Amino acid sequence: MTPGAPKHLVSIADLSQAEALALLDSAAHFFELSRQPVKKAPDLRGRTVLNLFFEASTRTRTSFELAGKRLSADVVNISAQSSSTTKGETLRDTVATLNAMQPDVVVLRHGASGAAHTIARRSRAAVVNAGDGMHEHPTQALLDAFTMRRHLGSLSGRRVAICGDIQHSRVARSNALLLSMLGARVHFAAPRTMWPAVPEALGAPISDRLEPALEGADVVMMLRIQQERLGSALIPSAREYAKIWGLSLARLELARPGALVMHPGPMNRGVEISDEVAESPQAAILDQVEAGVAVRMAVLARAASADTALS
Repeated sequence: MTPGAPKHLVSIADLSQAEALALLDSAAHFFELSRQPVKKAPDLRGRTVLNLFFEASTRTRTSFELAGKRLSADVVNISAQSSSTTKGETLRDTVATLNAMQPDVVVLRHGASGAAHTIARRSRAAVVNAGDGMHEHPTQALLDAFTMRRHLGSLSGRRVAICGDIQHSRVARSNALLLSMLGARVHFAAPRTMWPAVPEALGAPISDRLEPALEGADVVMMLRIQQERLGSALIPSAREYAKIWGLSLARLELARPGALVMHPGPMNRGVEISDEVAESPQAAILDQVEAGVAVRMAVLARAASADTALS
C-alpha cells in the first residue's frame, strides 16, 4: 500500500498473514477492554466513521457502531431507508456526497456483490466491507477466527467444517480464505443445489453430505438458508432440509469430543441447527457476537489511524 493511501478492507485477500494475525492480536487487547467497567479508548478521537447499511443487520451494524464509539470516534449511522437512494440517487453519488463531508472511514453493507470494491476505488476514506452480496464478509471471518483462537489456541492443523447454504454465503468465502491462511483445514458440506457454480474456487473440499464434513471436526460452523437470495426453490422444504442437513446432538457426535459449534447468525432454529445444539456448552455463538465488537475495533483502528502499529 502506498503511503497515505486509505487502508481499505474489502476482502480477506487485502491482508497478508502477518496483517491478519496483527489484527487478531489487536482485537485481543480490545476484547479485554470491552470487559472493563470503562470501555472507552482514545484511539480514534476526532475521527469520523460512517456506517452505511443497505441491508438489514443486527449484529454487524450494532457492533460497528459500538466499536467506533468505544474508540471515541464520531459515528454516524445511515440506512437505505433514510438515504437519498430512496429518491433515485445512485450508490456512487451517495458515497461521493458523503466523501465531501470528509469522513475517515466508510463501513458499507450492500446487497450487490462487488459494491465495496467499486466504492473503495472512488473513496478518499478507508472503506470497510461489512458484507457485499454473495461476495465477502471479511470482519465476520476475522471474528470467527478470533473466537476459534480463544477456544482452541493455534488454528494450524485444525479441521473446520462449514455446512449449509454455501452458494449464497459471503461468510463461507471469507472464512475459506482466512482460515486456510492461518493453517486450518476447511471442509465444506452443502446440498448440490447450494454449491457454488465453480466449487474449486473455494479452495477446499466440498461434500454433498453433512456427515463426511463433521467427522473429526474441531469446529462446526452452520450456515442458514438465505431465503432473501434464493432465486428459486433449492430445497423441498425447511422440514426436509432440517431432517437431512440440520445439526443435531447425534450428528455432532461425529465431530471431535468438545468440538466448537459456531453460527454467524441469525439462526433458523430447528432448521440448520437444533435448539439443543444451540444451547449446548459447545456452542460459541454468543462468543462470536462478543468478539465482533473487539475485532471491529481493531479493524476501525487500522482503517482510520495513520499512526496505528498495524499500518
